[in-house]
Amino acid sequence: MKKSAWRFLWISEDIRKRLLITIALLVIYRLAAHVPVPGIDREAIASVLQGSGSGQALFNLLDLLSGGTVSNFSVLAMGVYPYITAQIILQLITPIIPALQRRMEEDPREGRKWMEKWTYYLAVPMAALNAIGQIRLFQQFTTTGENILTFDLAFNLPTITTILTMTAGTMFAIWLGELISEFGIRNQGLSLIIFAGIVARIPTNLANILADQEQRIPMLIFVLGLMALTILAIVFVQEGRRHVPVMYPGRRVGNRMSMPVKGSLPLMVNMAGMIPLIFAQSFLTFPAVVAQFFINSSVEWVANAAIWVQSSFGGTNTTYWILYFLMVVAFSFFYTDVLFTQQNYGENLKRAGAQIPGVTKGAPTQRYLTRVLRRITLPGALFLGIVAVMPFLVGLIWPAARARSSLLLISSAGLLIVVGVVRDVYRSIEAELKLRGYDSALLVR
Repeated sequence: MKKSAWRFLWISEDIRKRLLITIALLVIYRLAAHVPVPGIDREAIASVLQGSGSGQALFNLLDLLSGGTVSNFSVLAMGVYPYITAQIILQLITPIIPALQRRMEEDPREGRKWMEKWTYYLAVPMAALNAIGQIRLFQQFTTTGENILTFDLAFNLPTITTILTMTAGTMFAIWLGELISEFGIRNQGLSLIIFAGIVARIPTNLANILADQEQRIPMLIFVLGLMALTILAIVFVQEGRRHVPVMYPGRRVGNRMSMPVKGSLPLMVNMAGMIPLIFAQSFLTFPAVVAQFFINSSVEWVANAAIWVQSSFGGTNTTYWILYFLMVVAFSFFYTDVLFTQQNYGENLKRAGAQIPGVTKGAPTQRYLTRVLRRITLPGALFLGIVAVMPFLVGLIWPAARARSSLLLISSAGLLIVVGVVRDVYRSIEAELKLRGYDSALLVR
């Protein structure tokens, strides 16, 4: 009978040390997440997060990506989001600039190092700009009529201090994530930072459900059932692969040549992950955010246009959710194409001497794989679209749950991150166990 190698998880000194370091760094991050920005008005922030419309939708997304720190408006209020934004920007511009594309193709290892270095460099100004934008957005959407903190664009000492504090907090979060990747669970630092914030909010959300005396039992059963079904669907889609047959050339052994080896190239059903939801939410909320600045305009037609834009893109009507679904599907195809073009499987297989049966090597192979990937991306894109509009769908099925849409958002989009991180951490730990000889296939009674 096979024994699980996971029983050696705590016995292996090196793995135990990595797990303890990971837990310690996550605790430090969660403690720092409760350090507020100086001069903050918590009542003004609560009025935004508890409201509705474009402001609430945008800040819920930022709160999700920052690991729940936006709701506290702590020094880590931006989390690692500026780093993710910088990474996405570099990924998108690489195919556009020929010099960058050649750098990535000629030496992929050095290209990755260059990408990581410039992602850090770009994350600093992105953090500063996000700090300014986040503060101004909170001030614009607040319903108390007062600024959430002493801040203006004159760049006096309080303003500079606020921007530097929030930027430093973001870089501190990124640094903790890199420490986890280096000394803790390998290559999972930034993912675990976001994961910890999402998981930390689950007890509070459940407590809010239980506080409703009339609906707490049916709502609790409904939310837990929805979470279970969502997890099942996420695992099924995320693990989906299309295995394209590939013939690898035989090897020379002495004076003899071995037969070609038949292998496969796995193509993911959902290669884009969570990124299309971020893109779609950002694009849809941007018009409503801009319109908010012109609602009180003295020009009548400008004010009317701003009101119409905010009502259409504010996240409160059916049109918004239909556009959200369509944009998530469209961005899924777009981002998948960008990532797959960068990987350039056609040239890589050609260099290895491998070939897909019946397909010419090089560019024709890349075009063939692109067509296959686009076909299998369709169910993944539709799944992400359904995940994105889950709060709206639940509100149609059960109107009483509409007021709990923020909880249902966590049960869909948030669980997409949580399940992905748990899956990656599981595989990372399993690889560490095998590396040290704790392979379940070898542990037979």
